[in-house]
Amino acid sequence: MLAFRHGPRIVARLPSFSRPLSTASPRSAVKTGIYATAFVVSAGVFAIYYFDARSALHRYILTPVLRHTLDAELGHKIAVKVLKSGLGPRDPCSDDSRLKSEFLGKQVSNPIGLAAGFDKDGEAIDGLFNLGFSWVEIGSVTPKPQPGNPKPRVFRLLEDSGLINRYGFPSDGHASVLARLRARIPAFRQTSGNAALRPESVLAVNLGKNKDSPADSIDDFIAGIRNFGTYADVLVVNVSSPNTPGLRGLQNRDLLEKLLDGVTKARDNLPVSDLTSSKPKLLLKLSPDLDEAQIIDIADVIRNSKIDGVIVSNTTIQRPKSLMSTNKAEVGGLSGAPVKPYSLKALRILRSHLPSSIPLIGCGGISTGADALEYAKAGASLVQVYTSFGYDGVGACRRIKDQLCEELEREGTTWNEVVKKAVDELSLQPEIKSSSPIDEDGEKSISQLIADAERLRGMLDTLDKKVETSVD
Repeated sequence: MLAFRHGPRIVARLPSFSRPLSTASPRSAVKTGIYATAFVVSAGVFAIYYFDARSALHRYILTPVLRHTLDAELGHKIAVKVLKSGLGPRDPCSDDSRLKSEFLGKQVSNPIGLAAGFDKDGEAIDGLFNLGFSWVEIGSVTPKPQPGNPKPRVFRLLEDSGLINRYGFPSDGHASVLARLRARIPAFRQTSGNAALRPESVLAVNLGKNKDSPADSIDDFIAGIRNFGTYADVLVVNVSSPNTPGLRGLQNRDLLEKLLDGVTKARDNLPVSDLTSSKPKLLLKLSPDLDEAQIIDIADVIRNSKIDGVIVSNTTIQRPKSLMSTNKAEVGGLSGAPVKPYSLKALRILRSHLPSSIPLIGCGGISTGADALEYAKAGASLVQVYTSFGYDGVGACRRIKDQLCEELEREGTTWNEVVKKAVDELSLQPEIKSSSPIDEDGEKSISQLIADAERLRGMLDTLDKKVETSVD
């Protein structure tokens, strides 16, 4: 640094260094442009495939990676969080008119629903509807928060397309789930007419019991109806999980009568919902492990109650001899393909002992359109999936719907027609009361007079033959 004195001031002058301005070569600019374009195109193509639930990317890459790198419960949690975020894939197709269904007076765009157990705390409701399900059932939800059973508690049976879980109703509790249901309701909304907040769809809440509640108490279910009744289209009374001690005992006749009487009265006492302009429908969810006598007994209780419908079925504690996975010995409820024969058998028995006015939902081992159609022909009005959704990924619902359309087109019919025919033929028929031979005025009815006349004519013919014989 050089210093110069100018009078009283000293001026410091710094040395200056000059460097030439660098300019990119034309070749570098072109290369950068190519890279940027390739990145943008690749990102766009990936986004197109990612956000389309039908994409093979999900079925053959993303879902298998999650399945083979993470344990079952962690993979489940990640799936819920992605769908919760709003960044999940979507079903971009409209439902075929052949799939239109009716359930308890409600029109739904297709008969494929998601069973309870996937979104236990109501975190990803809209993300699940976006995948094409017409029916999303959250829960089971217990009144008080509880952690569920110790981990590990979920086990894949890959070789058997099955799953064993002993979750034990892990739940955030009524207050947290209720807050989520309220939060998803827009402040300024057009009347949707349902809690799903979208046309031709149903939102159901599955109600469970806390582990420390008395086994024979129905108070947890009553609380659930009072808390969620104005925020759901359907409430499901779950008395069939094998993972809560004593819960299945509520399927016994005396306790079931008390339960159904209590929950239907609680529902009837609810105010009409501002959200749905109605009161929720009540369904009962049953086990596939009931024997025929138990199912017939339960059917009698249901017929004499005000319950609206039944879901058949929950998971099973049975272990078919055909199971190959080393996880088959784990304790818990078995779902997926192995439970299908048990669920179908229970559904057929129940259908034959209930009138057509009480609809059934089939659940258990449904992974194809043919499976869904088999349930319809057994008398189910709708079906639900669970394990196949976890194995096949976000496109499972659309694939089942497409396959079902092909099956219906091949048979030249619609879902509603199949269901109506099966329900009419397989349901319990009303007893035809024989008319009394004496009417209110003490006179014989016309049909009885005709019968008497026919009998008298037969007697006269016999007499004539005897007379002719004696003459001869």
